[in-house]
Amino acid sequence: MIKIYKYGEVSNGEIFARENIASNVESVVSDIIANVVKNKDKALFEYTERFDRAHLSCLEVTPEEIEEAYASVDAEFVEIIKEAAANIRHFHEKQVKNSFIISERDGVVIGQKVMPIEKVGLYVPGGTAAYPSTVLMDSIPAKIAGCSEIVMVTPPSADGKVNPVILAAAKIAGVDRIFKVGGAQAIAALAYGTESVPKVDKIVGPGNAYVAEAKKQVFGRVSIDMIAGPSEILVVADKCANPRFVAADLLSQAEHDRMASAVLVTDTYELALAVSEELERQIPELKREEIARYSIDNNGKIIVAEGNLSLAVDIANEIAPEHLELCVENPFDYLDKIHHAGSIFMGRYCPEALGDYFAGPNHTLPTSGTARFSSPLGVDDFVKKTQFTYYTEDALRRVSDKVAYFAEKEGLGAHARSATIRFEDKK
Repeated sequence: MIKIYKYGEVSNGEIFARENIASNVESVVSDIIANVVKNKDKALFEYTERFDRAHLSCLEVTPEEIEEAYASVDAEFVEIIKEAAANIRHFHEKQVKNSFIISERDGVVIGQKVMPIEKVGLYVPGGTAAYPSTVLMDSIPAKIAGCSEIVMVTPPSADGKVNPVILAAAKIAGVDRIFKVGGAQAIAALAYGTESVPKVDKIVGPGNAYVAEAKKQVFGRVSIDMIAGPSEILVVADKCANPRFVAADLLSQAEHDRMASAVLVTDTYELALAVSEELERQIPELKREEIARYSIDNNGKIIVAEGNLSLAVDIANEIAPEHLELCVENPFDYLDKIHHAGSIFMGRYCPEALGDYFAGPNHTLPTSGTARFSSPLGVDDFVKKTQFTYYTEDALRRVSDKVAYFAEKEGLGAHARSATIRFEDKK
């Protein structure tokens, strides 16, 4: 059963703690990466057989396999994927930033170029659930940014095939190449390249602890989006909130995995009790009952800020959740008061699942409090910037002594001389 706290009765560390499971993930991942670097495709085939029980003769998904998978997905779902993709495109197209030039001073031109990252690797989880939504959310912004090649990796099932809905989403989103490999070994392949899998410049996408650790270890050789932790949701609900809705929304994250975190912050103890009762009613109805039960019992929390909805908002800011629902009257009254959240869902008819699949804003979000300084995945994650400077002779002459003076203050005489030497013979 979910734990209920009155705010102030226990320390924040105890309220917001998540079960910590010690493991040897770091060393295991390090060994996997080293093996892939050394043995390349051979290592990928061996890991795929060991972990996914799939014996493959080719790592890359063929065009024929993609077309076969697309045709096998029911037409209604294909249309829903297309509509979701259109919504995601519409939202992310607003994020595009342009290059600029400044030439307001005589003889001086400065500016910035915004350019797409060339090759992007997209990790799509397999295992207990298939996530075509991840394909859309992570590849569409890259396409909008203008990335020349999107390379997707995803683990196959034991029959050596990729889930058809994953391939259908990839076709709709415009993914360029797809490989049947998952886990830390897939991240290593993208970071270093193998005979089959091309090396990329950036890796995005969620995964389990081994995938997250692998992204951490290859960072620097390639860029990554973020180190994502377990899924989390925080619901701020007032006394008029429907406990059935709130419980359902908490469970929408609790069913992700055993380490997921679902937190309710409310201004009334009565709602806390009602939501707790609703959770007990709804959990047995879930297909993923065992996962949701473990998550709610071990990581779920209800925090009561009695009669003080403003305090509830402050608590939400302190936690900086991945998903934040404002299940309150007039949610826009509180929008400017939210400073730390990955994505905000406004009002009583905006469940977090709407953002996971369909609304348009991205669902790849900062977790574990990193929303205090990180942002959702977007077009900016798939571009890089460079800057340029042009000075005429007269323009440099006007400032060369100032540049040299600055350089000398830092003790860098060669810097100073490079600014003045051009005019020594002209004095």
